Amino acid sequence: MSNVIKIRKGYDIKLIGAAEQKFGDAPSVSHYALIPDDFTDVIPKLEAREGDKVLAGDPVFHIKGKEAIKVCAPVSGEIAEVVRGAKRKIEAIRILPDSEVKYRDFGVSNPADLSREDIIKRMLDSGVWANVEMRPYGRIADPEDQPKAVFISGMNTNPLAPDMNFVMSGLESEFQTGINALAKLTEGKIHLSLEAGVKACPAFENAQGVTKHFFSGPHPAGNVGTQIHHIDPINKGEVVWTMKPQDVVVLGRLFAEGKYRAERIVALTGSEVEQPMYYRLTSGASLKGLFESGIKGTNNRYISGNVLTGRSAGAEGYLGFNDEQLTVIPEGDQTEFLGWVLPGFGKFSLSRTFWSWLTPNKKFKLDTNMHGEERAFVVTGQYEKVFPFDIYPQQLVKAIMVRDLELMENLGIYEVTDEDFALAEVICTSKIPLQETVREGLDFMYQEMN
Repeated sequence: MSNVIKIRKGYDIKLIGAAEQKFGDAPSVSHYALIPDDFTDVIPKLEAREGDKVLAGDPVFHIKGKEAIKVCAPVSGEIAEVVRGAKRKIEAIRILPDSEVKYRDFGVSNPADLSREDIIKRMLDSGVWANVEMRPYGRIADPEDQPKAVFISGMNTNPLAPDMNFVMSGLESEFQTGINALAKLTEGKIHLSLEAGVKACPAFENAQGVTKHFFSGPHPAGNVGTQIHHIDPINKGEVVWTMKPQDVVVLGRLFAEGKYRAERIVALTGSEVEQPMYYRLTSGASLKGLFESGIKGTNNRYISGNVLTGRSAGAEGYLGFNDEQLTVIPEGDQTEFLGWVLPGFGKFSLSRTFWSWLTPNKKFKLDTNMHGEERAFVVTGQYEKVFPFDIYPQQLVKAIMVRDLELMENLGIYEVTDEDFALAEVICTSKIPLQETVREGLDFMYQEMN
């Protein structure tokens, strides 16, 4: 093993409800949905209307201002409904699936025989391009950019995160084909980050054409932003692209099978799940059947993603476009009498506010209660304890709040996205919505620079 990059700043939030390494039988899915809000700052322009028949891989909408970037149907069927909200904003496009999925044929080919332009065109036409994220800004990549590198995180350190070595077992061929396609998109390196001291699955261990790095330490060691910062930081004017391992597999299938097959392995986790385990689902799948049984209690928060960065999906929601985890925890909307006065042996705290610090390995059953409201933004030095970047997080947030572009640049905004501030948000005494604030700052900078 090469040199290990040790992350010392961070924290592992230990929760009850990790998924057991076995597969459950996924219930039949009555319908699917594409949700534009799964993508950052996207205004959808429909290409399919209610009543239209689509194949898996047919475009459903493209991005306003970037017509080449399409989001495609994950299954074949009929466009059943376009759900609109305030000011006719498109909130979801629902699809009634066929009994058997029919795929649009993109043709089987070897990425090594194709040009960069051919690979990008096929990724755009099939909708796979929507899985490629760019840094800075943390949004769908611009196909006209020339990235200096591509980063893939083969580890996930979020609370109750799926085991990526288990998830990627048996997907060696598809993953390698995806890597071969990505190699045509950059003149730089493809960086694959793995967890130090853990036996990697064959897909990662045998991957060719990648530069491997090994990380150890608490969350956010598994965040791709942390890995970029410690391997090859982003400077002004530079661009890198990132993909999740399962999205690389979807890319590999596109060339190996000629199909957009958006299937993925998802961990169902959380303290309110009776039997946390893994399921094979397709992007956009309705989660109603999965949540109808095997869930404790009646007042729960259903999250597509993890507790730090996921979105509330509701008991009848949908699997996010490239999410690989579902989490169910208590809602936490009840009042608590004398909450701060009691010793709190069963309460989580990164400080020594509660006596639970005496049991550092204890796993907690947490709810969504914030235990207070937003208050004065004071300098405490808390963020730096869990923020493994060589930048000043609190000063950067304040620069974002006042929209000082030059100061934002000088303080390192090109290196971060909202997920990098998730832990800092958890421990923030001022209850500032840091992820939302950073996202607003990134979107503001993107608009000013483009």
